[in-house]
Amino acid sequence: MKVTEHLANSQKTLISFEILPPLKGKSIESLYNVLDPLMEFQPPFINVTYHRSEYIFKRRPDGSFEQVVLSKRPGTVGICSAIRYRYKVDTIPHLVCGGFNKDATEDALIDLHYLGINNVLALRGDAMKSESEFIASENGHRYAVDLVRQINNMNKGVYLEDDLENAVCTDFCIGIAGYPEKHFEAPNFKTDLKHLKQKVEAGADYIMTQMFFDNQKFFDFVKQCREEGINIPIIPGIKPIVNRKQIASIPRHFYIEIPHDLAEAVEKCKDDKEVARVGTEWCIQQSKELIEFGVPCLHYYTMGRVATFVEIARAVF
Repeated sequence: MKVTEHLANSQKTLISFEILPPLKGKSIESLYNVLDPLMEFQPPFINVTYHRSEYIFKRRPDGSFEQVVLSKRPGTVGICSAIRYRYKVDTIPHLVCGGFNKDATEDALIDLHYLGINNVLALRGDAMKSESEFIASENGHRYAVDLVRQINNMNKGVYLEDDLENAVCTDFCIGIAGYPEKHFEAPNFKTDLKHLKQKVEAGADYIMTQMFFDNQKFFDFVKQCREEGINIPIIPGIKPIVNRKQIASIPRHFYIEIPHDLAEAVEKCKDDKEVARVGTEWCIQQSKELIEFGVPCLHYYTMGRVATFVEIARAVF
């Protein structure tokens, strides 16, 4: 079932989780150990992230260097299929522009279509760590809006080979990212909204937001989206602070603000155990307020911390 169908068919706020694929060389059991306890809350869908390949340089015996492609968490399509088979829930693989050309993207979409996976989250993705800015692959997409257009074209039976006869139309429900505090590369919030609307006009069906810790920023974001004519469902994505380092690392890596009250409460904690308690309580109250606001779904970025999210979900749902 499509994400939009789940949202439309529910009379209450749904819950969903985002998980990381296992590291290369690790068993899928590590993933099941995270998901098994979360199934108590009957999530209608699970998001599976994708991390692009990176290039590293290895020294050869002769002293020269060889460029090697390193993929730390491969197998997103297989992971999605395994989750559907084990738990009978829908899955949402993340598709990114970085590291893929258009043909590889089309092949991945064809595989997903064959497997009956009809939800995708279309993202540009991050730049490689060795790059100062995002660089598209040769014959790849530079922006997420172009990835959305390719997916939507396949939904219309339009493939990269324009001479295909009677090509099957796919039926993907397309999610996109939204940024309540704007994307860090956007010069201002209004420009970021313009780019978001372009993705909607290109065929996106719903928005899933970057994490935030101040609900007012989400409320303002929804209001401004509606005023801009963006009327598709908006799903808030949230996670708790679990250690003191995140007070500095989250704003630095994700370009979002930590509210003063939360930062001050963390600073007063004696250790990370107390920080996790403060962060968990903040996330619980944040979740309850978002449900009262009427969000269609609460999406939690789990990052493998299953016990924390079991506690949060039991307190909220």
